[in-house]
Amino acid sequence: MARRRAAIPRGVGQSHEIFIARGENAEVWDVEGRRYIDFAGGIAVLNTGHCRPEIVEAVKKQLDLFTHTCFQVLAYEPYVELAERINALAPGSFDKKTLFLSTGAEAVENAIKIARAHTKRSAVIAFTSGYHGRTLLTLGLTGKVAPYKLGFGPFPNEIFHAQFPNALHGVSVDDAIASIELIFKNDVEASRVAAIIVEPVQGEGGFNVAPFDFLQRLRALCDQHGILLIADEIQTGAGRTGTWFAIEQSGVAPDMITMAKSMGGGYPISGVVGRAEVMDAPAAGGLGGTYAGSPVACAAALAVLEVFEKDQLLARSRNLGNHLMRSLQAMAAKDARICEVRGLGAMVAIELCKAGDAHQPDADLAKALAAEATKRGLILLTCGTYGNVVRILVPLTASDAIVNEGLDIIQASLTALC
Repeated sequence: MARRRAAIPRGVGQSHEIFIARGENAEVWDVEGRRYIDFAGGIAVLNTGHCRPEIVEAVKKQLDLFTHTCFQVLAYEPYVELAERINALAPGSFDKKTLFLSTGAEAVENAIKIARAHTKRSAVIAFTSGYHGRTLLTLGLTGKVAPYKLGFGPFPNEIFHAQFPNALHGVSVDDAIASIELIFKNDVEASRVAAIIVEPVQGEGGFNVAPFDFLQRLRALCDQHGILLIADEIQTGAGRTGTWFAIEQSGVAPDMITMAKSMGGGYPISGVVGRAEVMDAPAAGGLGGTYAGSPVACAAALAVLEVFEKDQLLARSRNLGNHLMRSLQAMAAKDARICEVRGLGAMVAIELCKAGDAHQPDADLAKALAAEATKRGLILLTCGTYGNVVRILVPLTASDAIVNEGLDIIQASLTALC
């Protein structure tokens, strides 16, 4: 850690002062030989677990063939096959095309570029507490200042934030839709809005689940005004919520979906899938990137899809989510500091408050819980607008015994902090 602090900028945060030596499925071991259960999954990257053998084998096989050409220079079949598979998985009874990139923020930036090229409009609406990345454009879209936006402005203009529905904190679906209408009245006319971007479940914002009727009303509003609807599924995608894309469960087909994280099983790849006519809007050469859709990452992503089918991980996600919800709700029934348990599929979190009052967020308790759990051998992450939410992103491939061991540590840690 001393070497790390001397060599790496302080802006690269560290939630746990641990150096990993190896990982296997939902367990990791540090350089001192201590074992931890991983309920963080590299921030939603390891739905298929650490070092899944089929993914490792696919990567090794690709390494023996070639590691890089830049797809725009020399094409390769894994990119095309992966695009075909993703096109088939995305919701909507229309032709689709897929672009691959390297990071989630890159996917979001390209989705906005494509939306502007297609609509010939410039403005974008995002939501409070949303998170879309760390580049300047995606920071502009992100609806949380600390720590992401501090000291980095000014941000790109013509980005507006509407309210995200949150019943616990008094924001109804009607309120959220009305806030968009207010933007049309006060800030920018609807005819200049290219896209509305929304997370079906907010990630960094605190695992706030978008009500299905809200997503349906967003779709109708976009159709009314010729606005594209973009679903940011970077954290929710790749089966985390029980369907490959979370928005499927609402019955809504967005115009574009951004994806990354677990689709590569630990290898850096992201993408944008959308309506073919929308995706074709940019001119040739307008999209791409040197490492975009790396052949190694494409091979890994294809292996991820095979693992999902082989292990029936979508069903596992739903079953795991039900178990997590029941277990955490049982804790909440006996502990007023847990003001809400929420989630979709296996994307589950607890919100912590003082004296049972949801309007008194307890970020100190969330931080203390994560620290106490680490001492007991469990890796947890906090999130939320006020830093008072503890989220669970355990690999879907984790055994029931490992999951229950982790839940027992959460309960023991909360008891120790009474």
